[in-house]
Amino acid sequence: MTPNVTAFFHEGTNTVSYVVAEASGQSCAIIDSVLDYDPKSGRTQTSAADEMIAHVRREGLKVEWILETHAHADHLSAGSYLKSELGGRIGIGTNIVAVQSVFKDIYHLEAEFPVDGSQFDELFVDNARFTLGALEGKVLWTPGHTPACITYLFGDAAFVGDTLFMPDFGTARVDFPGGDASVLYDSIHRILALPDATRLFMCHDYGPNGRDYAWETTVAAQKAENIHVGANRSREEFIGFRTERDSCLSMPELLLPSIQVNIRAGALPDEESNGISYLKIPLNAL
Repeated sequence: MTPNVTAFFHEGTNTVSYVVAEASGQSCAIIDSVLDYDPKSGRTQTSAADEMIAHVRREGLKVEWILETHAHADHLSAGSYLKSELGGRIGIGTNIVAVQSVFKDIYHLEAEFPVDGSQFDELFVDNARFTLGALEGKVLWTPGHTPACITYLFGDAAFVGDTLFMPDFGTARVDFPGGDASVLYDSIHRILALPDATRLFMCHDYGPNGRDYAWETTVAAQKAENIHVGANRSREEFIGFRTERDSCLSMPELLLPSIQVNIRAGALPDEESNGISYLKIPLNAL
């Protein structure tokens, strides 16, 4: 079964969010949403999420799921806001607990902060199946970029998060806590084992070499053309390349603000006694 896919590109973070809906019916899922955040002022806005809300309401859709492919390091999730406006259940891979454990220590979060994934409504295990109206969703565990990365498969459409980029941009970095180039290589090839015609939807695009932004490709195109893993590049070649490349990359601008929101399923930290919510910036910790 082929789902309807509507993409929403957030130019501020080069993130692509999706509304995935059954072809004949009202059920839909939102994947990898964005909460607007200005790091200079510390202000949040809901403009990007509101655009998705308007689409859902205009099309008469019912949100069943609000899905995260992983705890993103380059944008804040709008999952909790979307749930408050549209309902639905927030889902992520079960290995989010490993990410929560690492970053609870890095941020020195309050002792009572749970690291059991209970901030989310559903923790998906590998090969989990769930329904979206008449559609069936399937979860593929695809770690390497982070321990919690998963791919969502609906019919002929796979949503790969940061594991892969468009063929001319390559693959995800692996230098975050818990990242692993060898694991990423296996995860990518799990995706590339899907049928050649499977549509692959990226979470980011940066328009390399001045081309227009793009976020949809196929398994066949990735196998033939991906500049990091295409044309049967070996595991050893990939690990060497990925490790060397990542050693030269700077950290994403929004890593420290975003992770502490995203391990809370898109919720901001609790307000303090003055009614203000605060983000923590650990110094010299990463």
